[in-house]
This record gives sequence, structure tokens and C-alpha cells, in this order.
Amino acid sequence: VQLQAFGGGLVQAGGFLRLSCAASGLAFSSAKLGWFRQAPGKEREFVAGIVWSGGRTVYSDSVKARFTISRDNAKNTVCLQMNSLKPEDTAIYYCAEGRPIWSMMIKVTGYSQWGQGTQVTVSS
Repeated sequence: VQLQAFGGGLVQAGGFLRLSCAASGLAFSSAKLGWFRQAPGKEREFVAGIVWSGGRTVYSDSVKARFTISRDNAKNTVCLQMNSLKPEDTAIYYCAEGRPIWSMMIKVTGYSQWGQGTQVTVSS
């Protein structure tokens, strides 16, 4: 299993970024993908998740209505469109894969495979 996240960068508050996670070696029919983030000195937290088969999604309250998670079946890629970015969105963003039950999709422990992370910095 390999997960490669990319697309991070520096953006001003109110701007947007699109993160991508290229996945390989997965059993996509049963995979669930998630985006998490970790700011300096803070614990890793859930951002958004998607069930590969069917496309059902879940979001943290802090990003709901601003971020959109999606998957591209042809490219085996999960994307996170981030709009209306705020300085508090600054963090390293990680994509992850696992087989969590629905209630565990928002938990770090629900995922067993992790990408290397990509830095997102939002300036005020």
C-alpha cells in the first residue's frame, strides 16, 4: 500500500488549495480514505473521510461547508478541495486508508496506512 499526498503550500486567508492523495496497492472496493491534519504542538485530528465504494463522506465540524473530499476512480486519487482557508487550518495534512466502521472514520485509530504528509500554511 502506498499513499502519496501532495498539493500543499502557502496561501493567504480566504484563499484555496487542493490536496491530492495518490493511492496504490489498495483493495479499493472496501477502502475508506481519510484526511487528517496536525498542527505544531497539537494532536492529529480528523478533517474529512470518504468511502471509496459509493462515495459517502463525513467531515469535521471545523471544515464542513468549506472543504470537499472526493475520489477519482480512474486515477485512484482522493482529493481535498479547501476553500475559505483560515490561519487555524495551518497544519501538516495526511491522507490515510483503512477499513473502519462508520463511527470510527473520524478516529486516527480507524486507519492503518498513512501517507507522508503535505504542509499547508495559511497566512493572515
